[in-house]
Amino acid sequence: MLKLLLVEDDLTLGETLADLLKSEGFEVVWVKDGEKALDATFVGEFDLFLLDVKVPFVDGFELLRGLRESGDETPAIFITALTDIHSLSEGFESGADDYIKKPFDFDELLVRIRALIKKRYQAMGESVVYGDIRYDIDRDRLTRGGEPLHLPPFEKRLLRLLLQNIGKVVTKEEIAQRVAEEEELSEQALRVHINKLRKAGFSITNLRGIGYMLEERS
Repeated sequence: MLKLLLVEDDLTLGETLADLLKSEGFEVVWVKDGEKALDATFVGEFDLFLLDVKVPFVDGFELLRGLRESGDETPAIFITALTDIHSLSEGFESGADDYIKKPFDFDELLVRIRALIKKRYQAMGESVVYGDIRYDIDRDRLTRGGEPLHLPPFEKRLLRLLLQNIGKVVTKEEIAQRVAEEEELSEQALRVHINKLRKAGFSITNLRGIGYMLEERS
């Protein structure tokens, strides 16, 4: 299940958005201020940020700017009533990928969310194909030859990170930060998870002392 962080202090809008996004199959963590948003990003990994600008303690611009400076590249959309060109410019300069003005159509927001998530997977279509395995991005669903391919939650999160970086090295530190969340991750445990993905049909190279790479496959 794809996981979104929603930062919105308007209770009615926040509750409505959270319910609608959950009905579309997303896992939603909804917080009402910038400090709680920072706490949430330290605890877990997200597939996308939805950020209001005028929220308490740490505003959306400052929040995203700090996350980008720390190396967090999670796609981000600002949802805001600010419509002036200065605010639009500041939003993109702080690291936003998209910007939608209130009031907005929920279907339009869904289109923007899905487009950014697919872009992160370097996919032009609805899915990532790896040999006879297909990952449906919108549904967060794996199949092999049309039949469901089930993976435990940790391995699925790890696979999603590898699929976002096919042909690139993913360091052990990045795996610990973006996949392990609050779990302890020993070197031996990581090797076990990698071997399970290999048995499922994924060609993964171990770069000793550095990390792992999912090899390209047509």
